[in-house]
Amino acid sequence: MKGKRLLDLALMLPLVPFFGLAVGVLALLVLIIDGRPVFFTQPRLGQGRRVFRILKLRTMTCEPDMRARRPTRLGNLLRHHGLDELPQLFNVLIGDMSLVGPRPLTPEDAERLIASHPPLAARFEVPPGITGLAQVCQARGAALTAQLDAEYARARSASVDIRILFRTTWINVVGKRRGARPLPPHLVPR
Repeated sequence: MKGKRLLDLALMLPLVPFFGLAVGVLALLVLIIDGRPVFFTQPRLGQGRRVFRILKLRTMTCEPDMRARRPTRLGNLLRHHGLDELPQLFNVLIGDMSLVGPRPLTPEDAERLIASHPPLAARFEVPPGITGLAQVCQARGAALTAQLDAEYARARSASVDIRILFRTTWINVVGKRRGARPLPPHLVPR
């Protein structure tokens, strides 16, 4: 795990000024176009089920009833290109997350999903990530996400992380639908 943390820092530190500027500009746009709050925070579970607060740009309206919430004017664009996730780079810098790993779940979602898909518990063996195998494969559904997260926890390495980061960059440039990679053959539903 120390090697993974060193890789995260080696990739992040030279780009901190660029990402800091990008987050600042996007936060200003959210403030001007969609108003306050600019950021969205929420408790999530990290490695070993440790609770931390995730930081994202707000992409949804703020109605008290969750079912009434809709994407903001910038929300769809930010989500389509993964830009709402950029503030999580600060979670990586302070060590709550890694660049690559299973996406962090809320405590409630983790409890519910692990009860129905026990392989999801493997995700807590590694730090959560901004992107992961399930994201670049565009996994749909808890069962497939559980399989991909378990596969990542089993096969993790610097080369796997770098391949996932390159694919994530491509997805952010061309959009999620066009940039996703096919599922590994052994995980394709039959």
